[in-house]
Amino acid sequence: MHLLALPSELTGVLTGLLLLAIITLDRLRSKSARSEPPPTPATQRSLTKRRIVAAVGALAVLAFALIVTMHPRFERFGMGQKNSDGTAAHAHRPVIAVMPKAKGDPYFISARAGAEEAARSLDVDLIWDGPTSLDASQQNELVENWITRGVDAIVVAVENKGSISTVLRKARQHGIPVLTWDADAEHDARDYFLNQATPEGIANTLTDEAARLMPNGGQFAIITGALSAANQNEWIAFIKKRVAEKYPHLTLATVQPSDDDRDKAFTQTQTILKVFPQVKLIMDISAPAVPGSAEAVQQSGRKDVDVIGLSLPSICRPYVHSGVVETIVLWNTRDLGYLTVYAGWLASQNKIPHGATSLSVGRLGNLDMHGSEIILGKPLLINKANIDHLNF
Repeated sequence: MHLLALPSELTGVLTGLLLLAIITLDRLRSKSARSEPPPTPATQRSLTKRRIVAAVGALAVLAFALIVTMHPRFERFGMGQKNSDGTAAHAHRPVIAVMPKAKGDPYFISARAGAEEAARSLDVDLIWDGPTSLDASQQNELVENWITRGVDAIVVAVENKGSISTVLRKARQHGIPVLTWDADAEHDARDYFLNQATPEGIANTLTDEAARLMPNGGQFAIITGALSAANQNEWIAFIKKRVAEKYPHLTLATVQPSDDDRDKAFTQTQTILKVFPQVKLIMDISAPAVPGSAEAVQQSGRKDVDVIGLSLPSICRPYVHSGVVETIVLWNTRDLGYLTVYAGWLASQNKIPHGATSLSVGRLGNLDMHGSEIILGKPLLINKANIDHLNF
C-alpha cells in the first residue's frame, strides 16, 4: 500500500503534528539566536540536545504514519487521494476470501468460474482456497489465516458446522463479515447463508423423481458425501419426511457415504447391489457420486436399476445419454459461485439492508431473502432433453 494512501482525517492530524514539531524546532533556534549570549560549550551542548529531541519527535510521527499505513486492518479505511474528476480514489481493492469444501471437486471447480467472473465485474481481489479433500481442521486453519490477513469478507462452504463455527465467530468479532454457502454454519457464527435452494425443495424434487421412476414402489438407496455434512443430512431428513408423508410405497434401504469421491461411490454402489439386491434406484446427493454409481450400475449389467442425484451435467452427460442416469437435479453452479463473491462484497460494504426480502445481485437480478438466507433459486431437473444445453 502507498505511504500517501491515508484517510483524509488521519492525514490532517499527522500533517499538523509534523508542522508543530518543525515550528517548535524553529522557535527554539530563533530564540537562542536572539536572546542568548555567544554559546559556551555547555550551552551549545544543551541547544544541540533540544534540537535532537525535536528531530526525534518529527521522526517518531513519520514512523507512526508508516506503521499505521502498513497494518493490514488499516486497509479497510477509505483513501485520502482524489481522482481527476474530484471523486475519492480507492487504492485498496476489497479482498473476498471464498472457501470450497474441496478444491478438486468438480462441483466447486465449476462454481469457481462464477466467483472469478464476479470478482472481475466488481474489481475486487478473490482468494479461492480450501482443502484438497474434505478436511474440517484445514478449513479452520484457513479462516484463522484470513483473520490475520484482515480480508474484507469470508465466505465458506462448511464441511462441519460444529468444528468451524467457533473460528467464524472469531472472524465476526474482528469485524469481518462472514457468509456461508452450499452448507451452513451455526446461525450465530455467520451473517448470511447463500442457499442454492431450500433443503426441503431439493429433497422433495429428488423424492418426487424417485417416485416417478418407481410407480409400483420398492427399495432405494442413498449415497451421500460425508456422514458429517450438515446440508446433506438435512436433505436426507426431508427425503425421509417426504417418503413418509406422500410415498409410503417407497422404502429407504440404506444410506452410505462416498466422501465426495467418485471411486468410493463406485465401490459403495457395487456393495449395495450385492447386499440389497431388491434396490431399484440409487439416489446420489454428492456430485462426484452420480457418475461413480452410474459406472457401477452399467458394469453390473442391471437394467432394472436407475440412478438419479445431485450432480453436474458436464460429468454425467454420457450416462444420461446412455440411460443409466435418468435425471440429475441441480442449480447453476456458476451462478452460485458468482453469488459468493457478489454477496461477500455487498456485506463488506454494508449494502445488504437489514430485514430485506430481496437483494439485487449483479447479473443474477433480484434474489429472494428469507431472514438471513439469500436464495439462489429453485432446483432444476436435468435429463436427455436439456443436458446438452447446459455448459457447467
